[in-house]
Amino acid sequence: MKDVYYVGYVDWEVRNFHGYSTHRGSSYNAYIVKSGEKTVLIDAVKRPYFNYFLDSIKEVCDPAEIDYFITNHVEMDHSGSFPLILNHLPNAELIASEKGVEVLKAHFHGEIGDEVFNKIRGVKEGDTLDIGNGKIFTFVPIPMIHWPDSMVSFMTDENGKNVLFSSDAFGQHFATSKRWDDENDLCEIMQEAEKYYANILLHLSGLIAKVLPTVGALPIEIVCTAHGVCWRSHIPEILEKYTKWCKGEIEEKSVLIVYDSMWGSTEKIAKALAKEISHRGITVKRFNLTTADYSDVITEAMKAKAILIGSPTLNNGLYPTVAEYLSYQKGLKPMHKVGLAFGSYGWSGQAVQEIANIMKETKIDVLDELIKIKFVPKPDDLDFKEIIDKLLEKM
Repeated sequence: MKDVYYVGYVDWEVRNFHGYSTHRGSSYNAYIVKSGEKTVLIDAVKRPYFNYFLDSIKEVCDPAEIDYFITNHVEMDHSGSFPLILNHLPNAELIASEKGVEVLKAHFHGEIGDEVFNKIRGVKEGDTLDIGNGKIFTFVPIPMIHWPDSMVSFMTDENGKNVLFSSDAFGQHFATSKRWDDENDLCEIMQEAEKYYANILLHLSGLIAKVLPTVGALPIEIVCTAHGVCWRSHIPEILEKYTKWCKGEIEEKSVLIVYDSMWGSTEKIAKALAKEISHRGITVKRFNLTTADYSDVITEAMKAKAILIGSPTLNNGLYPTVAEYLSYQKGLKPMHKVGLAFGSYGWSGQAVQEIANIMKETKIDVLDELIKIKFVPKPDDLDFKEIIDKLLEKM
């Protein structure tokens, strides 16, 4: 793209991003914009990859020629190299959101003196930066999407494209040598965008619903993301997806069954539930948490209408994997769901009620009926026609 250069780092090896599986790798995207009068650096990269970042910058310009360094987001995958790159930017004015200045200081107080932080320009909504030849940046803070400091930078260009530097919005953990959406498999990109939303942004959907109309109203022709590919051909599609995800809209009434099993009894319940649901023509997906990836499961939870969770009772409580997954799901708060708790037990059976209680805490509409089967279920115990009728009524 004319006057905009990619200087980020593509991380082909990463498979875990603070607990979120990244099967297709990721990237830490940074950009340089040249107007002919001024040069702007937008964002940095994870600290281990600073030397690659610096080399990429030097392929575009002498770092000493950079006039402005914009930090859209201070999370360490983007700002880890912040203190290091400053040594190469003697003439650059530093720009962040007003909250970003505070968060930068909270991160790098041990490496950078107050005199640097005091010189950072803290911008608020609507503040602009004119870099000449028709290129003007407008800053739009998007607090808590997904950090308090987050903002986007929108560049209008009278002679070219209007570009949204979108920070973590619209991103994907996706490693590729080709930067554009239309140069990659759209199905793969959308899968990763969906997973990214489910695992990072889902619990912020209410805030995103408020901010998205403001962002969507901008005359965006290109979106330069902080992770994954940039958008130029499928911007309407990703905006439509975000609109649906932040409202909790369900494209298909489907059921997700999540469970673990100690000696196979809870698994028999899960399989019988799945069989009964599939007989009704309803799409059902089943995950055993011994082998399932939590970040893949929560992606399915975002899309499902009903979530059925099962656990044996161990030491008067939940099986460890089920407890861990429930904690993960509770934090992300999937919206507009129906729930059902099930499980086997030997003596007390508290796990099933505990599942129901935790789901209710996140406003999942849980059936009053609990499936609790002592020891190994008999064939009659696995007749779930009546309870599935009640579940479908709620769906």
